[in-house]
Amino acid sequence: MRPSLPSHQLTRRDILAAATFGPIAAALAGSRQSVLRFGVCADVHKDIMHDADERLGTFVERMNRKKADFIIQLGDFCRPYPRNDAFMGIWRSFDGPNHHVLGNHDMDGGFTREQTIAYFRMPAKYYTFVQGDFLCIALDGNDKTDPPQSGYARYISVEQQEWLRRQLKNTERPVVVFSHQSLEDEGGVANAPAIRRILEEANEAAGRRKVIACFSGHHHIDYSRCINGIQYIQINSMSYFWVGGNYQRVRYSKKIDKQYPWIKYTVPYRDPLFALVTVGADGTIQIEGTQSEWVGPSPKDLGYPPERMDRIVPRIATRRLAPPGP
Repeated sequence: MRPSLPSHQLTRRDILAAATFGPIAAALAGSRQSVLRFGVCADVHKDIMHDADERLGTFVERMNRKKADFIIQLGDFCRPYPRNDAFMGIWRSFDGPNHHVLGNHDMDGGFTREQTIAYFRMPAKYYTFVQGDFLCIALDGNDKTDPPQSGYARYISVEQQEWLRRQLKNTERPVVVFSHQSLEDEGGVANAPAIRRILEEANEAAGRRKVIACFSGHHHIDYSRCINGIQYIQINSMSYFWVGGNYQRVRYSKKIDKQYPWIKYTVPYRDPLFALVTVGADGTIQIEGTQSEWVGPSPKDLGYPPERMDRIVPRIATRRLAPPGP
């Protein structure tokens, strides 16, 4: 049985977004150009958030109602504990295909990538799938460098790069790429320029924009940027922005804080954030996002450093990204 959507979570914004983007999506679908329509979420952090099941249930219910082609989560989903089986059951209650990207925190607690891959029922660390006329590529940004870098691994190996080149060379389909760490932002994939160059070379060889867009999570911000004709879109966390120990604040009850002690290192979003994305083969991207508000004082109210404050927001903006010019 699928989790139901609480009526109080249907906002005026939801109604307006449906009215705005429904006709656009229908027009695209009715034209001769190919259209990809999927639900996307990132950084749910089941092992941190006390209400992760309810948040995920809202997303899955919404995407079932919207009849998305598939759903995909962009990492930092959950660790492969048996206690998370019910959470995974909510994810799998979607009425179509579901896909995963590995996040750096999905292996916390001593788990290996192989254990998490098996738990998520992923075909491999990185893989492709075809949806309609599109080729979708899921990358793994958790490869290690030699010598290893400090902190979490955030690298795409030479082996994976060669695999990526082959996938791009061997397809004539329009391509959408998914990763956990960003391929363009500071703190994302360490060798991001090399990966972007592989994507750009594929477009140059095809004489067209074969690679349309790259979607990522990890950074818990709402942001997009076009580089050399390819859109790089960061999907905000479903749950919170991490502020760390210097700004900690108990946001919920003492009971919740005792059971989920890491929440106070975050500023949660009152409602879950996710998006319905429509991608046209011409490069047009429609993002039907979600809007929420902070639970308690915002990062700005706490005196969090102001850099990127315009991107640190409790929303995924509803917007249209037009195809880049020549």
